Amino acid sequence: MQEALPEIRARGATLVTLSPQLGEFARPWRDEDGIEFPILLDLGLGIARQYGLAFRLPDYLREAYVGLGIDLPRYNGDESWELPVPATFVIGGDGVIVYAEADPDYTVRPEPADVVAAIPGP
Repeated sequence: MQEALPEIRARGATLVTLSPQLGEFARPWRDEDGIEFPILLDLGLGIARQYGLAFRLPDYLREAYVGLGIDLPRYNGDESWELPVPATFVIGGDGVIVYAEADPDYTVRPEPADVVAAIPGP
């Protein structure tokens, strides 16, 4: 989406992302990936829950994370072992969602061109 940012802005839209991570972990990710749009923090996954997009890791995945040294409670600042389902929304100026994609497989993401094409005209 970073590469599509100039076109998104040219269409008069704003791009933001939500992260359940504490700021101390979200900032380095932003800097490492060269992200030039705001990262809003969804601490405790309140917004993800409102959209029905939060899930608790099953025990076998929790064990795998621990085995890989991924300290999810430390990164997210809580003991819930929950993650958001990756989702993309385009919301029109009137507040109506005009495009929505969500997939629990974090490797499946919409094409940026499809997201840009869904942005309503001015």
